[in-house]
Amino acid sequence: MSEPSSVTARMQRRAVSATLTAGLIAGILDITAAFLVYGRYGAQPERILQGIASGILGPGAYNGGSKTAVLGLALHFVIALGAAAVFYGTSRKLKFLTRHAVISGFLFGIAVHFFMQYVVLPLSAYHKGPFAMSLMLIGIVIHMFCVGLPISLTIRRFPI
Repeated sequence: MSEPSSVTARMQRRAVSATLTAGLIAGILDITAAFLVYGRYGAQPERILQGIASGILGPGAYNGGSKTAVLGLALHFVIALGAAAVFYGTSRKLKFLTRHAVISGFLFGIAVHFFMQYVVLPLSAYHKGPFAMSLMLIGIVIHMFCVGLPISLTIRRFPI
């Protein structure tokens, strides 16, 4: 392999490693927080995962048992990996995102929350319940600490 192509291949491997690592960490933390927090309101893990799957399957996801729960878990990680990829790509152009990873992570988590609430969910088949300020605030905090912050801190560990 010539020098420029080996450098490019190394950069691509770092990009994939950074995105996968950040996405997996954020995905694990986010779903764990959802199980713990929403479990206090009586939601079972399988039901939470079926709720995620209902974004593409509609209300029938709740009748699909463990199969739709597994689909929901897979979709959850696809979304987390997508968020990590967006942060990674953006951070390569806007260097302050990794220089100020804590603040950037918190702000990114808030952005992810609102993107999910006002873009992804309205375009999906998910049936959203009535608005509750307390659940919105809980969702924002979860996304700040369990999505944005771990993604930004992980991506920061993978310099160009």
